[in-house]
Order: sequence, then C-alpha cells, then structure tokens
Amino acid sequence: MQNNHHAIDLPSLRKQKILLLLERDGKVTASELVEHFAVSQDTIRRDLGELAAAGLLQRVHGGALPRPRDTGKDFFTRVGETDDVKRRLAQLAAQQVEDGQIVLFDSGSTTLQIARSLPHSIHLTVVSPSPMIAIALADHPHVTVILAGGQLNPITLSTGGHEALRLIQSIKADLLFTGVCALHPQVGITSLHFAEVAVKQALLDSASQVVAVTTSDKLGAVEPFVVAPCNRIHTLITEWDAPGVEAYEQSGLHVLRMDAE
Repeated sequence: MQNNHHAIDLPSLRKQKILLLLERDGKVTASELVEHFAVSQDTIRRDLGELAAAGLLQRVHGGALPRPRDTGKDFFTRVGETDDVKRRLAQLAAQQVEDGQIVLFDSGSTTLQIARSLPHSIHLTVVSPSPMIAIALADHPHVTVILAGGQLNPITLSTGGHEALRLIQSIKADLLFTGVCALHPQVGITSLHFAEVAVKQALLDSASQVVAVTTSDKLGAVEPFVVAPCNRIHTLITEWDAPGVEAYEQSGLHVLRMDAE
C-alpha cells in the first residue's frame, strides 16, 4: 500500500464524490464532471490533477481511470504471501484475546492471520463479515462462529449491505480486530473501498475494545474514504521500529510494538 501523504490535503467533498463516481463507474470524463458539479473545466482539471498527484486516480486524456491496484494481487495471493513480520504481529494480537469473550473480526489478510493464531483450546464467540475467517475457525471445537451475511465483495472477500450491518449492529462485543488500509494521526482510519466504510463503522460501534494490527507501511498513509478518527482505536500493534508512533500515543492509543528479533 503506498503512503498517500499528499492526500491529507484532499478533504473536499467534491473530490470525495469524484472518487466515489470513479469507483462506481470505472471511469470519469472531465466533461461529465463539469456538468455534474456545475463548476468550470479548470476546477475539474485541478481536482483531477491533485487526486492524481496523491496517487488516488490515473489521469487519461479527457478524464480519469481508477489508480492501478498497488500490486494487482488478489486476496488469496496476499494471504499466501503472509510474511514473518505479519505472522509475528498476529501472534502478539492473538494474546489480547481472553477465554469466553465475544470477538469481532474485520476482513483482511492480517485479521485472518490473527484468527489462525488463536489456540485450539480457546472458548469464544466470533462474529465476522469474512467467510475466510469463519472457515479458519471452523475447526476450533470451542469457538462459535457467526458469519454476517449479505453480498460478497470479490475484491475484499467480505460481506456488506443491510443484512451484514443489521447483524453487526445487534452485537455487543468485548473486542474488535479492525482491518486497516491506512492509519494517519490526523485523518484517522481510511479505506480504499467505499463499500467497506459502513461495515467498518458498524464494527467499531459494536466493540468495547478496538485493536488495530498493522505493518509500519500503513502508518501515516491516507486512502480516499474516511472510516473514523484515530481515537476510536484503543490498542495499536505494530512493528518494533515503526516511525512516528508518538503521534498515535498522543491521540490516546496504547501502542504495543513487536519485539525486534
């Protein structure tokens, strides 16, 4: 995930709506945007230029296309490539879970690794919009798994829509492992996918304690769609040498750093 530091200057509602139209339609043209927003060609050209400079879209003649995916890798490829750092972060996160808790798992390759790191003997109720996490925990004899239903997003392999939201909103959980696309001290938790935002917000609202587990490359980064401010997270688990963690501690987060090898 690239660190879109320039994106901090992009809170304007019009730019957010341009990204939303781009996600919905797969492309936008400058002429359509001029008509849609009733602004000048120069204004739209400047907006598209700033969004492109921040790495949030790809300029083409007469409009824009979605930015190329960071690696072009799908979820299964990312999971298969789980490196040692992510595995060790997940093991540290799994130690936060206590017997008898109700635990929410957001979707993502890191949260899946946390689920895989839980001991077989643990007694839990797990609720998740991720079929992959449900399957990973299916062989744990004392874990009750509740899968949030709804439409499956093939990119994130997570469910969404009214059914998923209704179930998540009905839960009062002890703990949430939230998925993190990007985390910035001022901008907060942001997502690359607009469709994920409502589910992520519902998960945050339904948990007493929120744990974010992330590699250092996602710290200080910004994606197009804001989920919540940083202070919605209680514990941040990251790499031992992650830069700039003091800013998160000043926001009230408890930062756990993985020990150096």
